[in-house]
Amino acid sequence: MPDTVNETAAENRRYGDPVCIDAMRVYDSCGDKDCLSDMPVFFSDASQALIDDAVSVRIRSADVLNTVIDIEPVPFNRGFYSIDITFFFEVILDVFSSPNTSPTQVIGLCANDKKVILYGSEGSVRVFSSDTDADNVERYNSLSRSLPVANVQVAKPIALAVTMKDKCGRRKPTFKIPADVIERIGGNIAESGDRDVLATLGVFSIVQLMRNVQMLIPSFDFCVPEKHCESSTDSPCDMFSRLDFPTDEFFPPDVTDNSSDSGCGCSSDS
Repeated sequence: MPDTVNETAAENRRYGDPVCIDAMRVYDSCGDKDCLSDMPVFFSDASQALIDDAVSVRIRSADVLNTVIDIEPVPFNRGFYSIDITFFFEVILDVFSSPNTSPTQVIGLCANDKKVILYGSEGSVRVFSSDTDADNVERYNSLSRSLPVANVQVAKPIALAVTMKDKCGRRKPTFKIPADVIERIGGNIAESGDRDVLATLGVFSIVQLMRNVQMLIPSFDFCVPEKHCESSTDSPCDMFSRLDFPTDEFFPPDVTDNSSDSGCGCSSDS
């Protein structure tokens, strides 16, 4: 018995005293690399008019504006959940009204649906806390159903290609657009026009299912900052004098300066 006590004490000294914390545990996750081809781009009325008069368009960049996530239990498969995700992408285009002229930047909107099934364990308790808003019915229902929490991480999309063609029939979005997304593109979606724009984006994403659990972990100490905050009273020139000279900006690295195994960024499956 003394040996067991001594061994336990030694382990505690090595790993720290155990403490109980309340944290989000990831029960399941997946990562994807999706090439979203020929997604319709929606514009405001003013932007659609520029598209209709354009001779060509070029994609400049893309970004994720928002996501809408819905989670439901999978029937007859306890502990698994279906996660439906709608991504809303901002697409910035260079629109050329005539050859040899400067382009006009136009913001458009793309959307794409994604469905994944992950394991999120089971829970039958209702969780309430002091920061729960009793008037928020939607949050109350979510807590009452004891669903896990779906978390979606998205890297900045890669703008791959864009094409423009004559519109065939009337086209309207089939999804509900959040208000902040509508504001970002400059107004309501145009319901008429002569041209369609289709964008292709490369998207990297990670989807996680998490639950709030109590975990016992080793504790070493509180995270006390070791660095002092210093307020600078130097003049702008004194601050500038401490900056290193940006040599790389004037002398870009040679291809031989890069890692030898980086290649050209392309890989062959053969």
